Amino acid sequence: MARVGEAPVRIDLNDLDAFQQGTPHDWFAWLREHDPVYFQDQSNDVGYWCLTKHADIIAASKDFKRFSSAQGMHIKDMGPGTEHMLINQDPPRHTRLRSLVSHGFHPRMIAALEDKIREVVHEILDNVGPKGECDFVTEIAAELPLIVICELAGVPPEDRHKVFEWSNTMIGTGDDPEYSPGMEAATKAFLEVNEYAGILGELRRHEPREDLVSAIVNAEIDGDKLLDIEIAVFFVVLMIAGNETTRNLIAGGMRALIENPDQRERLQADPSLFQTAVDEMLRWVTPVHYFRRTATEDMEIRGKTIRSGDKVCLWYSSGNRDEEVYANSMSFDVGRTPNPHVAFGGGGAHFCMGFSLAQLEIKVMFEELFGRLQNLEFNGPIQRLRSNFINGTRHMPIKFTAEAKSL
Repeated sequence: MARVGEAPVRIDLNDLDAFQQGTPHDWFAWLREHDPVYFQDQSNDVGYWCLTKHADIIAASKDFKRFSSAQGMHIKDMGPGTEHMLINQDPPRHTRLRSLVSHGFHPRMIAALEDKIREVVHEILDNVGPKGECDFVTEIAAELPLIVICELAGVPPEDRHKVFEWSNTMIGTGDDPEYSPGMEAATKAFLEVNEYAGILGELRRHEPREDLVSAIVNAEIDGDKLLDIEIAVFFVVLMIAGNETTRNLIAGGMRALIENPDQRERLQADPSLFQTAVDEMLRWVTPVHYFRRTATEDMEIRGKTIRSGDKVCLWYSSGNRDEEVYANSMSFDVGRTPNPHVAFGGGGAHFCMGFSLAQLEIKVMFEELFGRLQNLEFNGPIQRLRSNFINGTRHMPIKFTAEAKSL
């Protein structure tokens, strides 16, 4: 662990136990003020640079030539096959792949899902309402994105919970014992979901439907199509990004509303605030703590010299609390505007393609939930994910009074 100057606490961004207790915002606040381009040592590997200021995160996100994604988006170096992932590529290759798969995220496709999303939310709330209590994560927050992303991709209903288990196992990678018993299990899950994607892709190639897998396996730009391995690893990223992040955002957003009853009452009194509330939940929760880049040349940032080949982590959780950007940055404000959060990335080539889908799911979930579940309270201890990569909640027991009908 590294002691930073005269820091009042010992800062170690590798400490997964610290992140399991909650995002260490006191560490990030100190770093933003005193050491915004911080080098984090690692006991068993080469350390990495940490960008903690909003402006630096955005600048690096937009500069793919100096901050490459080709060596992976995780602090740990990724295994074979991951170089085919869209998220681990730079332009021009990234541009080609993104152009092919972006057809499946056309605004018309996303807008057409709103009625389906409301229908799914109604079914979820119908199931939990009569009980008066539930695990908000597993019974509400996890169900919506799982069903929606599988519906969008074309995964049959009977296979949805296979996808759920695979994505949990892959993001756990041994850091969280409930989700993954180790790297071996994560690798096995990666291979299994790749095989499944290959089978599903082959089916949709010959019998296309109105779904995302059909769109990407049959898409062409100047005669160019995705390779089988590219389709498979895109499916992996799609399932993780469309499932894990939205689930954890919904869970974290609900926690923020319960812990800030004044903001919950404000939102209930003024439904026009739902859209700004969604952006504030994204800023407040930040479901992905960081993405890594790799420096391609020597450079200086805020007086620190970063060498070619160094790992550089863009800490979105810190950028989203930057005092220079957000007034009262440590306060949850459902009416906050403007809100230039970096929860979907800081712009540039890797800005999240699924941002409009995620925003729609979150907005619909809370619009409907507010009409059905009243007097929400915690009903037991909250269990968080043990990870410094995903800001996740495993379990959050709640109790409530259920209304008979939705709005």
